[in-house]
Amino acid sequence: MTANPTEQWTTQQARNLLFDVGERTAQFTLLIRDRDTKFIAAFDAVFASIGARTIKTPVRSPRANCYEEQLIGSLRRECLDLTLVFGVGYLRSVLASYQAHFNDHRPHQGRKQHPPNHDPGRVIDLTTPILRREVLGGLIGEYQRAA
Repeated sequence: MTANPTEQWTTQQARNLLFDVGERTAQFTLLIRDRDTKFIAAFDAVFASIGARTIKTPVRSPRANCYEEQLIGSLRRECLDLTLVFGVGYLRSVLASYQAHFNDHRPHQGRKQHPPNHDPGRVIDLTTPILRREVLGGLIGEYQRAA
């Protein structure tokens, strides 16, 4: 995170992302981005080096990247609007907790009320009691069957 992102910073973040993702970079085939001037040719070249094609969203069309807009809206409504953040370290912790909740537990309508990391092969015993787990200090409650 930075208060003043530059062209070089965004390019380095792209490199860091590919390094963190590791072997899964082969799954990246497309990058959809806006037309911000911070995304220079070197930024696009980082993704081109793994064979990903870059597509810029149309000018003045905020709905063109609806998935990103939906994620940011959910993050703000469900987490950040209700949390008082006291620094970058705490913000990273809050975002990591929300990311785990969003990918592992939160139902998604487009996925038939399943989270992205849903394992359809996992058998759930419906006779076990339901347990509540607090996320983000009780801001979000997750419910699941006891193992």
